[in-house]
Amino acid sequence: MGRIDGMTLPKIYREFDPEEREDSRRKFLRRMAAFSVGLPLTQVRGAPLFAQSIPQTQAHARPAAPPTPQELSPQDDQFLEVLEHANFLFFWEQTNPPTGLTKDRCNVRIDDKGLAASIASTGFGLTAICIGEKRGYVRYAEARNRVIQALSFLWHKLPTHRGFFYHFANINTGERMWDSEVSSVDTAILLCGVLTCSQHFHDKTIAELAHAIFDRVEWNWLSEDTSLLSHGWTPELGFIPSRWDLYSELMMMYLLGMGSTSHPLPSDAWFAWKRTIFEYDGLRYVGSFAPLFVHQYSQAWFDFRHKRDRYADYFENSVIATDVHRRFCVDLNEQFVDYTNALWGITASDSANGYVAWGGPPATGPIDGTIVPAAAGGSLPFLPDATMRVLRTIHDHYPKAWCRYGFVDAFNPLTDWYDTDVIGIDTGITMLMAENARTGFVWETIMKNPEAQRGMEIAGLKRY
Repeated sequence: MGRIDGMTLPKIYREFDPEEREDSRRKFLRRMAAFSVGLPLTQVRGAPLFAQSIPQTQAHARPAAPPTPQELSPQDDQFLEVLEHANFLFFWEQTNPPTGLTKDRCNVRIDDKGLAASIASTGFGLTAICIGEKRGYVRYAEARNRVIQALSFLWHKLPTHRGFFYHFANINTGERMWDSEVSSVDTAILLCGVLTCSQHFHDKTIAELAHAIFDRVEWNWLSEDTSLLSHGWTPELGFIPSRWDLYSELMMMYLLGMGSTSHPLPSDAWFAWKRTIFEYDGLRYVGSFAPLFVHQYSQAWFDFRHKRDRYADYFENSVIATDVHRRFCVDLNEQFVDYTNALWGITASDSANGYVAWGGPPATGPIDGTIVPAAAGGSLPFLPDATMRVLRTIHDHYPKAWCRYGFVDAFNPLTDWYDTDVIGIDTGITMLMAENARTGFVWETIMKNPEAQRGMEIAGLKRY
């Protein structure tokens, strides 16, 4: 059993059947909700807005040069076309059409009968339908019908509280599963998918449903006594004590909240969360004690390119953070010989011993040589050349890591362990970032929404 910050991680593989695996991941996520994205908060509580740089191990004799801009080759584009189509199949086949809800995960080695959908996976799925229609994977009429069914179910039937949705729901009925929380960040991911559909289809019914769903969310309720949003709420215990107070995937949430006209967040919410400065190998960036996905999720939808607020250019910040993660993995080569320039990437994922929120620098979680394809896939726009090298290496040299829906969630070349599952949010971040790296389609589509434009304007994010 691995450990993070004193918490024992639940095992979810080998010993358990599919329902028990899902239940274990759910328990893990619920316990992580008491922390801020699994961070060791004792190290950062009370840190100033611009904290002192946190020194990391310097692995090279000279400080590294920042990564330079790169472009995809025609061969890269062809590879990503295959990958995106495979990713799309997950969201098309593992979504229940009458409800529009998408499975949280799917075992690709069996006929998976799991009932657990997640609203985050559904948000990625709605965006995937837009990409799929654009690329011809599905006809317009079929895509439009799917979206209308999904939005209608979200608006009329899926349980909410103050407009926010429960993290997990029964894929067939929409009923809340287990004791899952009304989730602030997962609702934000769902809303990003909803707003993408609103702009892509140019359809009155879709637009009206999308904005009804968005306007129902009471952001000011979630921040009633503070500028910082809570992780969520449950009817049994009320608000989750943890707040979104450190740089992470929170940016999308605050931008959506400030962009609302019905229940807006105050503008000072954007300035309330901490932006801690990290340094590794001479490269400085805003970061967290958290997995790599925190640099990816908000930027799957919001277009931060060539923009900055008073603190940072967050797109370039993710470029640097991704390159730092690559260097960190390569520097682990003496311990784990599989980590090289052609094979790197650790972010929250399944492992042979459970679901782990791991990564670095600094090293977080019991790193064991596991590779998580979504680490590179979700960073495609930031480092196209370096991430494509990883994805091609996995595809060409580790065939058991490939399945009908693209890459399995994780694998370990050192132990010959290969996951049986794909996870919706990891498949989703890979698909969306592949499309953004190729065309910028998701960025351009959602940024047409006045809510997205208003949020970025209030945050002071301006072109330069």
